[in-house]
Amino acid sequence: MNSVILIGRLTKDPELRFIPSGKAVATFGLAVKNSYSKEKQVDFFNIVVWGKTAENCANYLAKGRLVGVKGRLQTRNYENKQGIKVYITEIVADQVEFLEWGDKPTQSQKQQQPSNNDFSQNDFNKESIDLKDFEEIDEDIPF
Repeated sequence: MNSVILIGRLTKDPELRFIPSGKAVATFGLAVKNSYSKEKQVDFFNIVVWGKTAENCANYLAKGRLVGVKGRLQTRNYENKQGIKVYITEIVADQVEFLEWGDKPTQSQKQQQPSNNDFSQNDFNKESIDLKDFEEIDEDIPF
């Protein structure tokens, strides 16, 4: 059995692409708080979504939004330009539940809004994760 269920916040806006057959695929990072840790700890997962769900994610989700993801764990590998084998583990999502609603801000709206270091506009608890924790992560995500 290979089943994964996660609730977390997007670390960046979903990236939508179309494969040659025309099928949509979206990728995004998900930050999930580790509730069993005594210290403030967050786990990061790469999420892949296909089809109409991918298009919906790209159209309605944005960095910081709270989502639930149900899917399966997948590992793949490739050889990089230096000839080194690189392994990637990701969640292939069958279902993405939008747990926070709102229009996805356009680029001009993002520039007009004041900067907010919280994940959402409302404080969901005292242990809100600061977005500064995720700025370095974008560079490390391989897709």
